[in-house]
Amino acid sequence: MLEYAGLGGLIVLGLDLYAIISIFGSNRSTGSKVLWTLLILVLPILGFIIWLLAGPRSVGSRV
Repeated sequence: MLEYAGLGGLIVLGLDLYAIISIFGSNRSTGSKVLWTLLILVLPILGFIIWLLAGPRSVGSRV
């Protein structure tokens, strides 16, 4: 059972790192980048889900 918890933690860590790298690579303002990063660091799973739903796409790019 402990092996699954460690694997889950590694998956969450990988997804959070992907999100943070994507945030810093975006053309958003510095304040926005800091707020998204703090959200992901404080709430790793929930913050990633919120970022996934609201963050990567800009409002103008929706079809």
